Amino acid sequence: MLGSGEVIGKLQMSWDELLNHGDEPFDLSFPPVCDVHPSLTLKAAVVQACDDQEGALPDSLVDCEIAQQTDAGHAQFAKYVASETISHLNATIEHFQVVLDQCPASHPDHAAALTNLAWARLKGYVRNDLQDFDTTISLFRDALALRPQRHPDHPLSLYNLIEALTWRHIKNGTTADICEAAQLYHELLPLCPEGTYFRSIAAAKNDVEYVIIGCNNLPTDASDEGICLRRVVLDLCPMGHPHRLRALDNLSCTLKSRFTQSGNIDDLDEVVQLVREVVSLCPEGHTGRDAYLNNLAFSLIIRFNHQGNPNDLDEAISLHEEALHLRPVGHESRDVSLDNLGGVLVTRFNERGAIDDITRAISLRREALTLCPLGHPRRDTTLNNLASALQTRYDKLDVSEDLNEAIGLYRECLRLAGLDHRERHVTLFNLSSALCSRFIVTWGNGDVEEAIDLCQESMKVLPSLHLDRYFSYMGLQIAYLSRYRVQLNPADLSLAIENFRLASRHPTQGFPNRIQTALKWIAAAESHQHDSALEAYQICLELFDNHVMTRSSVIARREAATAFRRARSLPVDAASCAIRRGNLRHAVELMEQGRGQQWSLVSRLKTPLEGLESVNPKLAHNYLNLSKRISNAAQSSAAISDRAAGDQAATEYRKLTREWEAVVAEIRNLQHFSRFLLPPAYEDLQAAARHGPVIILIASQYSCGAIIVPTSGDPHHVPLPSIALADLNDLKERFIGAIRHASRMNPKEMRTDLIVLLRIVWDNIMLPIVNVLENVLKVQRHSRIWLCPTAAFTSIPLHAANPFLIKADRSKEPCLEDLYICSYTPTLSALVRSRQLMKKRIAPSFVAIGQGQPGAGKGKALLAVDSELELVHNLVPATASHTTISGDAATRAGALKALEENTWVHLACHGKQDPAQPYHSHFVMRDEHLTLLDIMERDIPQAEFAFLSACHTAVGDKETPDEVIHLAAGLQFSGFKSVVGTLWEFDDSVAKHVIEAFYKYMFHPKEEGIMDCTKAAWALNCATHSVKTKVPLEQRMVFVHIGV
Repeated sequence: MLGSGEVIGKLQMSWDELLNHGDEPFDLSFPPVCDVHPSLTLKAAVVQACDDQEGALPDSLVDCEIAQQTDAGHAQFAKYVASETISHLNATIEHFQVVLDQCPASHPDHAAALTNLAWARLKGYVRNDLQDFDTTISLFRDALALRPQRHPDHPLSLYNLIEALTWRHIKNGTTADICEAAQLYHELLPLCPEGTYFRSIAAAKNDVEYVIIGCNNLPTDASDEGICLRRVVLDLCPMGHPHRLRALDNLSCTLKSRFTQSGNIDDLDEVVQLVREVVSLCPEGHTGRDAYLNNLAFSLIIRFNHQGNPNDLDEAISLHEEALHLRPVGHESRDVSLDNLGGVLVTRFNERGAIDDITRAISLRREALTLCPLGHPRRDTTLNNLASALQTRYDKLDVSEDLNEAIGLYRECLRLAGLDHRERHVTLFNLSSALCSRFIVTWGNGDVEEAIDLCQESMKVLPSLHLDRYFSYMGLQIAYLSRYRVQLNPADLSLAIENFRLASRHPTQGFPNRIQTALKWIAAAESHQHDSALEAYQICLELFDNHVMTRSSVIARREAATAFRRARSLPVDAASCAIRRGNLRHAVELMEQGRGQQWSLVSRLKTPLEGLESVNPKLAHNYLNLSKRISNAAQSSAAISDRAAGDQAATEYRKLTREWEAVVAEIRNLQHFSRFLLPPAYEDLQAAARHGPVIILIASQYSCGAIIVPTSGDPHHVPLPSIALADLNDLKERFIGAIRHASRMNPKEMRTDLIVLLRIVWDNIMLPIVNVLENVLKVQRHSRIWLCPTAAFTSIPLHAANPFLIKADRSKEPCLEDLYICSYTPTLSALVRSRQLMKKRIAPSFVAIGQGQPGAGKGKALLAVDSELELVHNLVPATASHTTISGDAATRAGALKALEENTWVHLACHGKQDPAQPYHSHFVMRDEHLTLLDIMERDIPQAEFAFLSACHTAVGDKETPDEVIHLAAGLQFSGFKSVVGTLWEFDDSVAKHVIEAFYKYMFHPKEEGIMDCTKAAWALNCATHSVKTKVPLEQRMVFVHIGV
């Protein structure tokens, strides 16, 4: 039954009227109640009594007895509701109990009997006429179990149980009851169509709101069950609901709490999304806006510390500024906003070093402390935070008085905060760090001993995976390393290294902090010549890779990479470390793993799958599908400017990435695929040297040298003792000046400055390498070699190294290009990939794209472009399909279409390298720029050769010198196996001599019509030799070959 025992109508009908309906059901209607018209469907049947040998009543008579007892129970219940006389309640329960006893579990009316009895007992409990309520709830549960989903009375039984649980909570305050009621409401409401009478009963405002408010008042529970409950409550509060804001806030707090325990970034992202909605529900003038602005800023700064996105830091500062504005002098929470704003300014000072930030931060926190006198509940926290700001200024600017003041404030904070204070561990390791700083200056042994004790105490109260346990490890590392530097006890160094290891591997801490830890570990291990240095490099490279992979767009990945200034030299330093330990193979592997990281991350999504498709086509399909979806998500995320939408896109991207990683793990479980997409081993990388040795030039702060990867066998190390990293940086700057000076000289003048520099390159760099090539590896002259420069080497024209000496017989001493045919490769993997793609070749088609009139503001007119295009057209074999695009047709879209549809491309236009954002480097077209990003987003596996007759197409990125992010590398990545690019500006009217000679050699003999992109390096070598009398030195050196 539904209701509270009200009598809604009385019926009187003769037997004849009843039996006239035969076996057909019929409806009886009642007067309206609460605007609802109740009705009852009946069906009459005539039964015959018969003798029963065992004396049992026939089923029909039992049913009559059940009906009579049920009617009597309802009659008594109606009297109880009207009179509140307990005897009527007792009679009701007796009648309904008899009915239940006569309806066994298999009886079709068993659930109804349970419900009638339970409902009567519930009414008695509500009126305090019945104390045993556990039985009542058990009856409702049994009825619900008999009415599963899709049963017509399932919603009614849900509602009954909700009512019972709610009333028990009202009387007893049992948390489990209100939580279960919320879960049941979450199931019930979707089953109640809008506008129905049952909906008006089930979704009664006071009942649902009581459950929502009851749940909202529960303490934070970060368990899976607790978070599930918060989600249920939020679902009960749709948009516009008065309690939605509180439900959002509660769910965000619960997720934030779980994040501190697990470090799951998805939780933190959802927190930010939830609090953004909370703030949107608090427009200007809303009384709680200041608090929710603080909450959003706090969530953003946690995410910044975990992921290092500078946008989060900037937004957090802006939000804290607004919150402080809403809390003027006299506001009860002004101290909190002063303290919070000071905290984010300290963070920005640590990131960007603006002294005004740390000065203002300390000022704000001093003001906050004045608002928290003795006895104030937030004084301990404010003391800790002011001390932290002072310690930061001491660490960065060596303001000596700050350190002792910080230590004093930390000690006062610990005195005020009890042993059970939830943030006590933070002050413990902060004080530990400050004491270590003082120990380094004073050598006071008591300070470092206390520092160790404090960190160990902080670890006792933190679970093993707690986010902040990382800081305890770091505190111990600082203490042990500080003591080692004073006392030189090897045990302290070992303990410091072990805590470096624990901190850098702490799974719940964000990648930025763990990367910084690994970098500090590297510095300590290198400084003290500890055996763990190579392990530290390996861990750092892995962390770096994982961190960068979390960013959805290539631009965001580069920003993430450049945020760690100390990591710029990581690949070369790792390789140098492996060389110094005699492990040359590992040096090559580390070099490749850390170098060209931006390319390798994107290339993972373009990996050929021929072998996998034959072994497991379904898995190959899943991998390709997910790779495509990730690429599409990356491209679309780059265009999102709304921060909330950006957060959502980042969450979706990570979800896709996890699915992709699961598929990759599944692939690695297959036989012969165990190293699928793992950093390549030396044996895999050696395939790059199949047609000639690859020379990796390593410019590290620890050593400069070269590793030669031969066609077979172990690599060879060539030390370069005559040159150091500082010398290379100086050489790079001198080349820039010499080339700039040469561009203003008469073509016939001697390029003395360049000659001097190229002689240095020969003597100090290339000659020792040539000696090994000739005398050790026995590489034949005029064979091919590949140069793979790193760091400062990337800005030096190694291919042009020349002794500029005359022998006794008046012949010239051979230069590098006299001895070998030189090519470059950004990485060994890039060369391997190009060779693999050479297996798929189609009929060649040639397109020449020229733009000599780029339009206003896009550069000067290039008057020789049209004649260059005509020259190239005349030199291409007639057997090849050949088109020319120029003038108004040479647009961004037209150029992209031509790149995708042709296998050979000649590009003649302005080229611009963007030093701030290399992915925006571009070719200048008629309308829009054709950017490196545009090219990277294309996959053109059939492409073969590109000649980039444009300036700066093979110049790298200053911020990430080992990434080799330039236009020529972008074309190679998109599918072109062989590319000719340029290192600096050139005169197009002079360069046409090189271009003409190049294509003549490339297509010789023209009559045969053979187009072989692997001839490009040889053709360029011949071309530059043949035009020595026509083209100045710097204009010949400018062209380089990249690829196969």
